Amino acid sequence: MLGMALLVVAFVSDIDEMEWKEFYSFVRRTNRRSKVVIISKLERLARFGSLFKVLAFGSADPAEYPRLVHIAEGFAKELHLSRSLVAANALADVLRRNLNAQAWFCILNRCKKVIEKNLFAYGQHPKLLFERGHEVDLTDIALCPVSPLRIIPCTSSSSATYAPVKELPQVTLGELLLDPSVRPKGEFNLLSWESRLPPYTCFIHFVPNCTEDMPEGTRLSRRKRRELAF
Repeated sequence: MLGMALLVVAFVSDIDEMEWKEFYSFVRRTNRRSKVVIISKLERLARFGSLFKVLAFGSADPAEYPRLVHIAEGFAKELHLSRSLVAANALADVLRRNLNAQAWFCILNRCKKVIEKNLFAYGQHPKLLFERGHEVDLTDIALCPVSPLRIIPCTSSSSATYAPVKELPQVTLGELLLDPSVRPKGEFNLLSWESRLPPYTCFIHFVPNCTEDMPEGTRLSRRKRRELAF
């Protein structure tokens, strides 16, 4: 392995943690520019991957940011529990714009608070709430929230992606993460992530007005879901 190499490893069964670390260390020692891609149908093997780190650093070299690598591992751990590719891309899109350890650590803590609050309020991880069309409390995602922020998912694993209401203002999750003051008054559409590859799928959710007055467990009615689609 004198030059840069791409190694594709196909797993048909689980492997020992120490064996994987020995193999990975060998690759790193041989050539730090080499990349390893893991292919497997076993979800538990996702713990060996570094997808989020690749997304978060983009074209930057992680070796130049050792503190960020450690924080990225914290993000990867939280995202592994949710197994949400949309959440990984949404967060990575924000992080790679600002390779600052303090900013990354702050966002990681806010994400943990969101998970804890939803587990306490609804007894389930936000990922499961999203899949069931249940409201999700994202208040703590903002740096200085001025009011509760509860969103109602307009997408789920069993339904098509809904388009936003044209008349409503729209902000991205990244904008809210960086500057809570961009939050529109009243109802608005929240764009969590937009794919950069065809067909450029958008993951958009509805944020109702007066969320602090909404009863917990409110679901988006089928009629309202239809209204959200063009």
